[in-house]
Amino acid sequence: MKILALIPARYGSSRFPGKPLALVHGKPMIQRVYEQTVKAFPNACVATDDERIYNAVKEFGGRAVMTSTSHNSGTDRCFEALKNYCRESGEVFDAVINVQGDEPYIRPEQLLQLGECFNDPSVELATLVKRVKDKEELLNSNSPKVIVDKNSDAIYFSRTAIPFSRDVEVTDEYVQKTPFFRHIGLYGYKVKTLEKICAMPQSFLELTEKLEQLRWIENGLKIRVAETGYETHAVDTQEDLDYINSRFDWE
Repeated sequence: MKILALIPARYGSSRFPGKPLALVHGKPMIQRVYEQTVKAFPNACVATDDERIYNAVKEFGGRAVMTSTSHNSGTDRCFEALKNYCRESGEVFDAVINVQGDEPYIRPEQLLQLGECFNDPSVELATLVKRVKDKEELLNSNSPKVIVDKNSDAIYFSRTAIPFSRDVEVTDEYVQKTPFFRHIGLYGYKVKTLEKICAMPQSFLELTEKLEQLRWIENGLKIRVAETGYETHAVDTQEDLDYINSRFDWE
């Protein structure tokens, strides 16, 4: 299984413009993500719509491709980047790992675990989840939840707490004893499946919950789920960046 890791990176974030170039312990965030990614997958590339990010990646010795400014999602950007990268390099890949460009502390072990889902030849799509740790996290609508079937495939994703606990008071103690899972926003796709989902029109569930993976489920595709024990630290705002720079060291 030959895998290409792609890191979508936009400059024009509404909450944090220029986020990929913000410094995390002295290095641009996109460099931190890239250096963690290549520890798992030597074939890695940044997919960006901005020359400032493209030039920054080239400056630290990374690989990057330019993509359109009009994509609706990181998945769409990944598909264009895959085509551009293969055309420029002449290489062919079996699967793509979509790495979030705003998680500088992503662990190579998480990326490898996601890639290992494709050891099962029936898997077309894959993602990671983590156990919810307390009530506050369960009720946080910015942290999507997921329920999983006995085959380790996702049944549904939602910004609300799922499954709904009808007859039980939701407390920290209850959450810690119950298998609630939150979604870790890493995706893996077989190349042919990536092409297929990017051709699908946006769906009712996707537009309602603002979660693109619901489009895939609504169209009958299975998403294999693996559970990680590692915490992630996404940077969505300047405050998030200040927090990780003040609280965490760089190994």
